[in-house]
Amino acid sequence: MATNKQERRQKIKYRVRNKIAGTPEQPRMSVFRSNKQIYVQIINDVEGKTLVTASSLGIEEKVAKKEQAAKVGELIAQKAQEAGIARVVFDRNGYLYHGRVKELADAARKGGLKF
Repeated sequence: MATNKQERRQKIKYRVRNKIAGTPEQPRMSVFRSNKQIYVQIINDVEGKTLVTASSLGIEEKVAKKEQAAKVGELIAQKAQEAGIARVVFDRNGYLYHGRVKELADAARKGGLKF
């Protein structure tokens, strides 16, 4: 059994990554959440390349973390549409599908991404 939060999240992350992988037709959308920021990448695992990225670092205005995550979701959806990506596989990266991760996913769906 995992003894701390980091080991627990790593265990969940490996379990999720065994089931999903990004392809050129349907790349993987991976989320990383820190205490202050949230980052998202769209990755082609076959070639091992990051196709599109977005983060909350570029957001200048002071907003709540959930609103920040929603803006990042809209931003990644917009960048993905410009890159010609319509469908992705969502990788929550060991985090619970709740709070900021859920807000980001909902905003990306609202922005036109399908997963």
